[in-house]
Amino acid sequence: MRGCGDPGIILSTGLMHKLVGPLRIAGQHDGRVDSGLSAGSATVGNGTMMRGEEGGRVEAVMRRLETALIDGTWPAGARLPAERTLASEYAVSRNTVREAIQRLAARGLVQARHGAGVFVTDRLRTGIASPWGQLVADHPVLRDDMLEFRRVLEGATAYFAALRATAEDRKRIRALLRDLEKARRANDMAAEARADTSFHEAIARASHNAMFLHLHASVISMLREHIATSGTGLRENDEEASDVLLLQHKALCEAICTRNPEEARTAMQTHIDFVRGRSGARDA
Repeated sequence: MRGCGDPGIILSTGLMHKLVGPLRIAGQHDGRVDSGLSAGSATVGNGTMMRGEEGGRVEAVMRRLETALIDGTWPAGARLPAERTLASEYAVSRNTVREAIQRLAARGLVQARHGAGVFVTDRLRTGIASPWGQLVADHPVLRDDMLEFRRVLEGATAYFAALRATAEDRKRIRALLRDLEKARRANDMAAEARADTSFHEAIARASHNAMFLHLHASVISMLREHIATSGTGLRENDEEASDVLLLQHKALCEAICTRNPEEARTAMQTHIDFVRGRSGARDA
């Protein structure tokens, strides 16, 4: 048998098999494996490739799930959609979705509850130790620092919420404003404080900035306590405060829902300044 390159070289059939036997001959497309490659070797090769592809799909699904956790699509306590739903949405198998969820569970980001589903944990909310909450409540100086911090953080979140809020975000913010109005009419200060807190959280989510949201979530227990405490304190000690606070929340909602970022930031900072001024007078 002549070699394909130099016509002067003649190779025996046996020698040719030893040299190129393990390789598929170029142009061979009949699906058969050359006799030099065992069936077992082919299985190992294909299996490794398949495992690599599956691992890549799991990784991709996990990244999409993580994004939903980071951007607040699924906040702490939310139940994840069913495996079948996620598999259809991501165009992968349920096994792929299951493995991605298991990896998130191993990191403490989600938790499976028997018979109930998979839920988002508050792991992303625990960036700052809980003793801060009590310290802020006990020390007027720290309360002033918290209001100063809120002025910067929430002024920015209001600005970006006005720029980026979706129709669903605006619907949520308006609904929470209605809850505030309803609680005010009923003179239910506890319900008013809860709606107030949820209103501020909804604005943070509507900013669609992962870092703002993470920072807000990291101190959310302190912010919740501070918003509720400062708001309730003002309402209890100043009859006009509730009406003023409601008007400020209406102005903030209007600025965000009409996509006016500068007005939204000003409305938020005016609101924080009002709370800060009244709180300072009360503590003096």
